[in-house]
Amino acid sequence: MKRSEINKALKEMEAMIRSCRFELPPFCGFTPEEWQEKGHEYDEVRDNMLGWDITDYGLGRFNEMGFSLITLRNGNVKLPKYTKTYAEKLLFLRPGQASPMHFHWNKMEDIINRGGGNVLIQVYNSDEQGGFADTPVEVHCDGRAFTVQAGERVRLCPGESITIYPYMYHDFTLEEGTGPVLLGEVSMCNDDENDNRFYEEMPRFPAIEEDEKPYRLLCTEYPEAR
Repeated sequence: MKRSEINKALKEMEAMIRSCRFELPPFCGFTPEEWQEKGHEYDEVRDNMLGWDITDYGLGRFNEMGFSLITLRNGNVKLPKYTKTYAEKLLFLRPGQASPMHFHWNKMEDIINRGGGNVLIQVYNSDEQGGFADTPVEVHCDGRAFTVQAGERVRLCPGESITIYPYMYHDFTLEEGTGPVLLGEVSMCNDDENDNRFYEEMPRFPAIEEDEKPYRLLCTEYPEAR
């Protein structure tokens, strides 16, 4: 991705968050220059990849396949000194964007529509070879359990949520004509480097072409503590 695309995406997500009256923690507002001065007091942010995360999955089609995220809190499955067993994210999709089909080997998560339009989540069970199983999917949405067919899309209107279990394939698309969506994610510890199984192999984090100065640093870009 070009840095200019990332900067634009960051500012669009900030505007959506403001419109939903959601407040971010202070570290989300640090400039790249401010990060150069931060010491070990912010090791939890660095070590647990808190903060901004913009991805096009290495495909170069951010307006079609990709979206913007912020990890607000997280533990760490590799560093026992971080004892949080949970994580929280915000995700932002604008019309035309989608996320690729994937599952998590370990993480269970709730995806919550925090505001905006409607999001559609297509679901499959995984078979033993990591493909799509042609079996009904048991779905849990806001205390209601029901069954949908393999590949069916579950609609989440603002305020609604779905629980995604390990080995449950899922993606995100927007319902046409309903506008951009701010999603929340509440989950077990998040490990984006090791716990994503994409149906079509692709990188989780993008390569960046530096065509302008960064507006914010991404969670993969923090400098070492001073």
